[in-house]
Amino acid sequence: GNPQTIEPMLSADADCLTMELPEFDVTLPFKPADFTQVNHPLNIRLVSRVVELLEPQPDETAADFFCGLGNFTLPLATRARHVIGLEGADTLVARAGQAARQNGLAEKTAFAARDLFKWTLDDWNQLLQTHGRIDRVLIDPPRAGALAVAETLAATPTKPKRIVYVSCNPETLAHDTAILVHNGGWQLRAAGVVNMFPHTAHIESVAVFERQVE
Repeated sequence: GNPQTIEPMLSADADCLTMELPEFDVTLPFKPADFTQVNHPLNIRLVSRVVELLEPQPDETAADFFCGLGNFTLPLATRARHVIGLEGADTLVARAGQAARQNGLAEKTAFAARDLFKWTLDDWNQLLQTHGRIDRVLIDPPRAGALAVAETLAATPTKPKRIVYVSCNPETLAHDTAILVHNGGWQLRAAGVVNMFPHTAHIESVAVFERQVE
């Protein structure tokens, strides 16, 4: 069968897979075939740093693009007023919603399945109409990057205060950064790397963008 048919050899192990994020008092359950960051100890540090860089305030709304299981969404929800998690896979959206309920964060989060590779200005405007102003945006795409999301954020006149972009592919990060900076008037404020994949050529990159002040 497909990966969703994976079953534990022992029924007692059915619900034993979890990721702990102790700083935020969040526990994320996951299934064997679900995507998670492979390096869980460094994921704890990455999530902490990303939330610190995004700096959501208690009266603000944040959007988490490519949210997956809610690895960033739920920690952000412990700091922000409300967080919207957007993800292409229905199964991950359902899992993230379940995790929000288990962690007592259901009222502070909303999740939706969307094709983020075809994200448009109309989609962004609909999000604003549904949830009100979005102050902070987190983008954590797969290796293909977030071209459509970057183009939309560059084009909209209703820009969030800050964007944090987490990337596993420096090439697509550079391409999307160019769109945000040159087309959208964003300023790259800081960038760094996390050695998520020791002894390989791969790295996790983090970049912080703020609106350019006229």
